[in-house]
Amino acid sequence: MNHLSPTHSTNISRNLRHKLTTLLLIASATTLAFCPIRQAVSAEKERTPNIVLIFIDDMGYADIGPFGAKAYQTPNLDKLAAEGRTFTDFYVPQAVCSASRAGLMTGCYNVRVGIQGALGPNAKIGINPNEMTMAELCKQKGYATACYGKWHLGDRQPFLPLQNGFDDYFGLPYSNDMWPYHPGVRHLSMEERVKRWPHLPLYDKNEVVNAQVDDKAQEQLTTQYTEKAVSFIEKNKDRPFFLYVPHSMVHVPLYVSDKFKGKSGAGLFGDVVMEVDWSVGQIVDALHRNKLDDNTLVIFTADNGPWLSYGDHAGSAGPLREGKGTMWEGGCREPTIMKWPGKIPAGTVCHTPAMTIDIFPTVAKLIGAKLPDHPIDGKDIWPLMTDQPGAKSPHEAYYFYYGSGLKAVRSGKWKLVFPHEYRTLNGRPGGTGGIPTNYQQATTPLALFDLEADPGETKNLVEDHPDVVQRLENLADRIRAKLGDSHRKIKGKENRPPGRV
Repeated sequence: MNHLSPTHSTNISRNLRHKLTTLLLIASATTLAFCPIRQAVSAEKERTPNIVLIFIDDMGYADIGPFGAKAYQTPNLDKLAAEGRTFTDFYVPQAVCSASRAGLMTGCYNVRVGIQGALGPNAKIGINPNEMTMAELCKQKGYATACYGKWHLGDRQPFLPLQNGFDDYFGLPYSNDMWPYHPGVRHLSMEERVKRWPHLPLYDKNEVVNAQVDDKAQEQLTTQYTEKAVSFIEKNKDRPFFLYVPHSMVHVPLYVSDKFKGKSGAGLFGDVVMEVDWSVGQIVDALHRNKLDDNTLVIFTADNGPWLSYGDHAGSAGPLREGKGTMWEGGCREPTIMKWPGKIPAGTVCHTPAMTIDIFPTVAKLIGAKLPDHPIDGKDIWPLMTDQPGAKSPHEAYYFYYGSGLKAVRSGKWKLVFPHEYRTLNGRPGGTGGIPTNYQQATTPLALFDLEADPGETKNLVEDHPDVVQRLENLADRIRAKLGDSHRKIKGKENRPPGRV
């Protein structure tokens, strides 16, 4: 009797309330019995959307067909782009594994939440339990949640997916090269190798189901993640779900199942990308088969650009400068596609900058979940995703840290790069057969680039636009006060610690 005030309720006898409730229930049931269409429509309106987030490891900007790949086919991603929206200027907050994933999962710049670089085996830090992950965000609304793939936010139990909002987990706790067969330790005895890189474990939920992942096991990872994802969709088709598939590929060492070996005609890297493309197709087909397409947001993106020192085992950043481990465009701008039939316009392109930190608050809005009480950095980009008239970036600027040093700031078409050292091949080819070439260090001066005219960051316009430089410098000073900048020995006031064991 929600429509009765407390005062009225106290004046009505228990029996009368019971009779009124009974009559209301009968009337309601009778109405629903004669209005099945209305009931179905009501249920459809009440159901919040499913979220499917596919996150590729070390994928270069030009590694898939919609972004320029020519040497091999990516038909499923081509179709996803044709039926969805591609984002040409979509970024990660930092071009390295753990830092990038921290930003994605929390909606924060990774420096805010204390996660830097790529956490190694038995790291004493990880995602702080006080941070709200995207899975925990979705759990507010009763979502089923699963992670199948590479986690890399800490491998101690408090940091693993099941302790951070996920109902199910299957995959590797960190990068697939963090094992005794790493190129850097191959010359050592196995006894010495495992002191640096212990054996690579495969997890099912909180349990290690394979304590020593080998070559054969790695060949099956993409297939296993995909099969788990499809099974999860089928099992949870009648309730809202959040499915996170952070593939281990195309990170080195590259492995592919027998069904794709030699299929691309473009070497092992091409074979691996084709299997990832197949995986996307399997997941999208499962949504279609279970009639979930129209109520599911699918997002495809990557954690950072190509690991260029690996040469023929690495991807391509296409027209962009440098790759993984740098905050030049080739390191932090990712090939991104989003699809939601009827909501996201098919076959469209967004050139407005956006970042993975924006997915968290956008999902919160879509499902009606409450954001955490602490500050986050991402903002709702739903107007950009749906191509609403006049949609603009909700950010005045994006900030690019590497480690704890501020490397660059982007506002609109302008990117100001601050003086810093970075790694580069300096025009030399990368390695072959899975053995990398050594980088060398280079230094950049203060540099301003017009990314609309010069996405390759080749022409420094600092002298031509001093007003733009000053405006971006002022924006950078604001973020330095909040999150710090090791280059200028500034400590931030809003940084939060990682989790510790």
